[in-house]
Amino acid sequence: MQIHIEASDLPGRTGGAGTDFAGFDNIHVGVQRKDRPDELLGLRPGDAPGASWTLDCTTVSTAEGIEVSGPYVQNRLGGRFVYLSWGTVDASGTFTMFRRAKLMMADVDPEVLGAASRTGHLTARLRLSVGRGRPRCARVRPPDITWSATTGGGDTPGT
Repeated sequence: MQIHIEASDLPGRTGGAGTDFAGFDNIHVGVQRKDRPDELLGLRPGDAPGASWTLDCTTVSTAEGIEVSGPYVQNRLGGRFVYLSWGTVDASGTFTMFRRAKLMMADVDPEVLGAASRTGHLTARLRLSVGRGRPRCARVRPPDITWSATTGGGDTPGT
Protein backbone atom coordinates (compact mmCIF):
# COMPACT_ATOMS: atom_id res chain seq x y z
CA MET A 1 0.00 0.00 0.00
CA GLN A 2 1.06 3.59 -0.51
CA ILE A 3 0.26 6.46 1.83
CA HIS A 4 -0.18 9.76 -0.01
CA ILE A 5 0.13 12.87 2.13
CA GLU A 6 -1.28 16.00 0.53
CA ALA A 7 -0.57 19.18 2.43
CA SER A 8 -1.76 22.72 1.79
CA ASP A 9 -1.47 26.12 3.46
CA LEU A 10 2.18 25.92 4.47
CA PRO A 11 3.21 28.54 7.07
CA GLY A 12 5.97 30.30 5.13
CA ARG A 13 9.75 30.28 5.43
CA THR A 14 9.89 32.66 8.38
CA GLY A 15 8.00 32.28 11.62
CA GLY A 16 8.15 35.17 14.04
CA ALA A 17 8.64 34.56 17.72
CA GLY A 18 5.65 34.39 20.01
CA THR A 19 4.84 33.21 23.51
CA ASP A 20 4.73 29.56 22.40
CA PHE A 21 7.07 29.70 19.39
CA ALA A 22 10.75 30.65 19.33
CA GLY A 23 10.68 32.00 15.77
CA PHE A 24 12.73 30.56 12.92
CA ASP A 25 14.05 31.40 9.46
CA ASN A 26 14.26 29.23 6.33
CA ILE A 27 11.63 26.78 7.59
CA HIS A 28 11.25 23.45 5.75
CA VAL A 29 9.19 20.28 6.29
CA GLY A 30 9.78 16.64 5.34
CA VAL A 31 8.78 13.10 6.32
CA GLN A 32 11.10 11.54 8.89
CA ARG A 33 12.43 8.05 8.22
CA LYS A 34 11.68 5.49 10.95
CA ASP A 35 14.13 5.81 13.85
CA ARG A 36 16.33 8.21 11.81
CA PRO A 37 15.42 11.83 12.60
CA ASP A 38 18.17 13.13 10.30
CA GLU A 39 16.83 11.28 7.23
CA LEU A 40 13.99 13.15 5.57
CA LEU A 41 11.93 12.36 2.51
CA GLY A 42 10.94 15.22 0.23
CA LEU A 43 12.12 18.25 2.15
CA ARG A 44 9.90 21.18 1.12
CA PRO A 45 10.29 24.91 1.82
CA GLY A 46 7.73 26.44 4.16
CA ASP A 47 6.58 28.89 1.50
CA ALA A 48 5.73 26.24 -1.11
CA PRO A 49 2.12 26.41 -2.38
CA GLY A 50 1.68 22.81 -1.22
CA ALA A 51 3.58 19.65 -0.45
CA SER A 52 2.99 15.98 -1.11
CA TRP A 53 4.73 12.77 -0.25
CA THR A 54 4.18 9.12 -1.21
CA LEU A 55 5.27 6.45 1.26
CA ASP A 56 5.55 2.77 0.36
CA CYS A 57 4.11 0.61 3.12
CA THR A 58 3.00 -2.91 3.85
CA THR A 59 -0.21 -3.96 5.55
CA VAL A 60 -0.98 -7.07 7.56
CA SER A 61 -4.37 -8.10 8.92
CA THR A 62 -4.21 -8.86 12.64
CA ALA A 63 -6.79 -9.63 15.32
CA GLU A 64 -6.69 -5.89 16.22
CA GLY A 65 -7.14 -4.70 12.62
CA ILE A 66 -4.84 -3.66 9.79
CA GLU A 67 -1.23 -3.06 10.81
CA VAL A 68 0.74 -0.61 8.65
CA SER A 69 4.53 -0.64 8.50
CA GLY A 70 7.25 0.73 6.28
CA PRO A 71 10.44 2.78 6.25
CA TYR A 72 8.59 6.01 7.18
CA VAL A 73 6.08 4.54 9.65
CA GLN A 74 7.21 4.97 13.26
CA ASN A 75 6.23 2.30 15.78
CA ARG A 76 6.31 3.49 19.37
CA LEU A 77 4.28 3.03 22.50
CA GLY A 78 0.89 4.40 21.65
CA GLY A 79 0.85 3.19 18.07
CA ARG A 80 2.10 3.59 14.54
CA PHE A 81 2.41 7.00 12.94
CA VAL A 82 4.18 9.17 10.39
CA TYR A 83 6.24 12.18 11.48
CA LEU A 84 6.27 15.41 9.49
CA SER A 85 9.42 17.13 10.76
CA TRP A 86 9.73 20.91 10.81
CA GLY A 87 13.15 22.49 10.83
CA THR A 88 15.46 25.14 9.50
CA VAL A 89 17.98 24.74 6.71
CA ASP A 90 21.24 26.64 7.07
CA ALA A 91 23.58 27.97 4.34
CA SER A 92 25.36 24.60 4.11
CA GLY A 93 22.05 22.75 3.63
CA THR A 94 21.95 21.25 7.13
CA PHE A 95 18.44 20.60 8.48
CA THR A 96 17.86 21.25 12.19
CA MET A 97 14.52 20.01 13.48
CA PHE A 98 12.51 22.17 15.88
CA ARG A 99 9.06 20.49 15.90
CA ARG A 100 7.11 17.57 14.46
CA ALA A 101 3.56 16.71 13.50
CA LYS A 102 2.35 13.18 14.18
CA LEU A 103 -0.10 11.48 11.78
CA MET A 104 -1.51 8.52 13.70
CA MET A 105 -2.62 5.32 11.96
CA ALA A 106 -5.03 4.77 14.89
CA ASP A 107 -6.92 7.90 13.76
CA VAL A 108 -7.75 6.29 10.41
CA ASP A 109 -11.27 4.85 10.44
CA PRO A 110 -10.91 1.02 10.32
CA GLU A 111 -13.27 0.81 7.32
CA VAL A 112 -11.19 3.40 5.44
CA LEU A 113 -7.97 1.57 6.31
CA GLY A 114 -9.48 -1.73 5.16
CA ALA A 115 -10.59 -0.18 1.86
CA ALA A 116 -7.16 1.43 1.40
CA SER A 117 -5.50 -1.93 2.00
CA ARG A 118 -7.61 -3.35 -0.85
CA THR A 119 -7.11 -0.42 -3.27
CA GLY A 120 -3.45 0.01 -2.35
CA HIS A 121 -3.76 3.73 -1.59
CA LEU A 122 -4.45 5.69 1.59
CA THR A 123 -4.57 9.48 1.28
CA ALA A 124 -4.18 12.02 4.07
CA ARG A 125 -5.10 15.66 3.47
CA LEU A 126 -4.24 18.42 5.92
CA ARG A 127 -3.30 22.09 6.29
CA LEU A 128 0.23 22.65 7.58
CA SER A 129 -0.31 25.98 9.28
CA VAL A 130 -2.34 26.83 12.33
CA GLY A 131 -3.21 30.03 14.21
CA ARG A 132 -1.04 33.02 13.29
CA GLY A 133 0.62 31.00 10.51
CA ARG A 134 2.58 28.68 12.79
CA PRO A 135 3.68 25.20 11.59
CA ARG A 136 1.18 22.48 12.53
CA CYS A 137 2.71 20.17 15.11
CA ALA A 138 1.80 17.57 17.75
CA ARG A 139 -0.81 14.89 17.04
CA VAL A 140 -2.98 15.82 14.07
CA ARG A 141 -6.49 14.46 14.56
CA PRO A 142 -9.64 14.58 12.46
CA PRO A 143 -11.15 16.96 11.47
CA ASP A 144 -7.73 18.63 11.02
CA ILE A 145 -6.73 15.70 8.83
CA THR A 146 -8.92 13.64 6.50
CA TRP A 147 -8.05 10.08 5.58
CA SER A 148 -9.54 8.33 2.55
CA ALA A 149 -9.06 5.18 0.54
CA THR A 150 -8.16 6.09 -3.02
CA THR A 151 -7.39 4.25 -6.22
CA GLY A 152 -4.09 6.00 -6.84
CA GLY A 153 -2.25 9.25 -6.23
CA GLY A 154 -4.96 10.50 -3.90
CA ASP A 155 -7.26 11.60 -6.72
CA THR A 156 -10.17 9.21 -6.89
CA PRO A 157 -12.15 7.69 -4.02
CA GLY A 158 -11.74 3.94 -3.68
CA THR A 159 -14.63 1.52 -3.70
